[in-house]
Amino acid sequence: MSEMVSDPRQDPKLMDALRRVSPGTTMRQGINDILRGSEGALIVIGEPAELSFLFSGGIRLDQAFSPYLLYELAKMDGAIILNSNATRIVYANVQLMPDPTIPSAETGTRHRTAERVAKQTGAIAVSISQQRDVVTVYVGDSRYQLEEISAVLAKTNQALTTLDTYRARLEQVSTRLTALEFQSAVMLDDVLTALQRGEMTTRMVDEIERNVAELGVEGRLIKIQLDEMTEWVPADKLALIRDYEVFEATGGAGRVLEHLAGLPDQALLEFDELAAALGYPRTVNPMDYAVAPRGYRVLSKVPRLPDHVIDHVVGHFNGLEAFVRASIEELEEVDGVGSVRAREIREGLRRLQEQNLVDRYLNL
Repeated sequence: MSEMVSDPRQDPKLMDALRRVSPGTTMRQGINDILRGSEGALIVIGEPAELSFLFSGGIRLDQAFSPYLLYELAKMDGAIILNSNATRIVYANVQLMPDPTIPSAETGTRHRTAERVAKQTGAIAVSISQQRDVVTVYVGDSRYQLEEISAVLAKTNQALTTLDTYRARLEQVSTRLTALEFQSAVMLDDVLTALQRGEMTTRMVDEIERNVAELGVEGRLIKIQLDEMTEWVPADKLALIRDYEVFEATGGAGRVLEHLAGLPDQALLEFDELAAALGYPRTVNPMDYAVAPRGYRVLSKVPRLPDHVIDHVVGHFNGLEAFVRASIEELEEVDGVGSVRAREIREGLRRLQEQNLVDRYLNL
C-alpha cells in the first residue's frame, strides 16, 4: 500500500481543484493549449473582490471563459484572474503581490507567487511553467504537480490489479467469518483479520478514486469498474464494526471508522491497534478471545431487508445465535417484521448458511 500521508490529494479542497482542471473540462483544454503554445501562465480562481488587495495593474475584462481566450491572455506576463466557479475571466495581466514573508520552497517566480497567493487567500492557483511544461496546482498549504495522463492511467491500472487481489482476499476472510458466526466459533483474531482486509481495500479504493478524479473523462470506465468491484465493501465494513465494537469504549461505529482512517498504513499490520480501535484492551490475545456477533453483517445479506428492520431485530434478540434459532412466531414479535418478513428472514438465513457452506468448500 502507498503510505497515506504521502499523497497531498487527500486534501478535499485540492481534489476539488484537480477536478476543475481534469481532462474533459474547458479549463484543461485551455491549459493544454498554453502548453502546446510553449507559453507560461499564472491562473487564480477565486472571488475577485476578495483577491483585489493583491492586485497591481492589470486589465479588467469580465468575459465568459473560453480556452482560446485563456490561451491568448497567457501571452501577457501577468496573472489571469477567474471568478470562483471559473466561468468568467475577470482580469488579465495582473501583477500579484502576496505577502513575501510567507514561506515558499519554490524557486521560480511564477510558482513562488502562486504558492503564496494560495496560502494567503485559500484561492486555487495554477502555475504553468514555460520552460519545463509543468502544471502545478496550489490550494492553501497543498501543492500538486499534474502528471501525464498516460502515467496516471498506467498507475491506476496497476492499482486496480492490486485492488482485485485485496478484494479477493477480503471475500475469503469474510466468507470464513460468516461460517464461524453461524457456528458460534468466532475469535477476535478472525474479526481483526476481516477488519484489516476491509480497511486495506478501502484505502486502495480511495487512492484509485483520487486518480479517477484527476483523470476526468479519461477515468469514466475505470470508475464503473471500481464501483462494480467494491460497492459492497463500505456497508460490509460498517456492519462488521457494529457487530463487534465495544460501544462503551468506542462511542459508536462512526468514531471507529474515523480512528481507522487516521491510522498509518503500518499500524494496520498491528492487531493490537485494530483491537484498540474496536474498544478491546491491547493486552487481549486475539487468537484466544472469543467474541459473538450482534448480527448486523448476516442480516445485511438477507435480500430486501431495510436497515431499520435490521436494527429492530438486532435490538430485540441477544446476538446472532438468538435470532438464527428463533421461530417465525418469535420473529413476528419484532417491531416492523410481521409474518411475511419473518418468513423472508428465516429463508434468507437458511440460504446464507447453505451458500456459505458451498463457498467454503469451493475455496478450499
